[in-house]
Amino acid sequence: MSPVRRTSVVARAARSVAARGGPWHAVPTDAIVFGTLSVVGFVLLWQVASTFWVVSMLFPPPLKTLATWWEMVQDGSILYHVRVSLVRIAVGFAIGTVVGVPVGLAMGLFTPVLVALEPYVQFLRFVPPIAWLIPAILWFGIGEISKTFLIVYTTIFLVLVNTMAGVRTIPRNQIRAARTFGLSRWQMFAWVTLPAIMPRIFTGMRIAMGNSFAAVVGAELIAAEAGLGYLITESATWMASDRMFSGMLTLGLLGILADVSFRAGIRRYAARYFMTQ
Repeated sequence: MSPVRRTSVVARAARSVAARGGPWHAVPTDAIVFGTLSVVGFVLLWQVASTFWVVSMLFPPPLKTLATWWEMVQDGSILYHVRVSLVRIAVGFAIGTVVGVPVGLAMGLFTPVLVALEPYVQFLRFVPPIAWLIPAILWFGIGEISKTFLIVYTTIFLVLVNTMAGVRTIPRNQIRAARTFGLSRWQMFAWVTLPAIMPRIFTGMRIAMGNSFAAVVGAELIAAEAGLGYLITESATWMASDRMFSGMLTLGLLGILADVSFRAGIRRYAARYFMTQ
């Protein structure tokens, strides 16, 4: 078999191994319909509950919340908080991913690295990010570094562990089959390892991105002057529940938009890693 032919066979085999199930396909129409009906039903229940069953000051009706949210959009106040929080999320998520992927690769590929780092990874990933809030402020002050640190901490372990697991779960027979073609270590990595672990990496990134939106609220709890987390906590302090729920609504909508955009990007630019889905 010629070298070109061997390369083609190995590349196709690698992509076959890499293509495992995952939630990356477009959402079916019936799911959109039922999802919309579910949201409408929830909003109606929310309206009834806040009108008849609970104190509206503590649990504002959805119409009042939406009206307040729209006012904040029009005057630009909530857009300012959105911009601040999104920058923090983007920077922290990017740093966590850039660090988590290569460290996860090293732990998956090299046993000495795994043995050396796994105790620390297993310990730290069970310590919640919010526990590091005060230490981060003591170490880095009340500026952006402490807030970014919490988001990086939230992101890095999810990406790292998924990457490491992806490497270590590649079928051994696939690796042996690739070696019979006389591939170099770099060719093994480029044509077998990397395609096989990309679905795991993308899954870890997707989960980490969702957690980054949760972490930004904790990061903005103390010593912040802007951001959606700051808006939510400040509104709660002044019992402005409609503004508080507006901040929560915005955070949730941004999270959905980010997730949809991420999945669309995967379908557009990385579909080859999910060929058999």
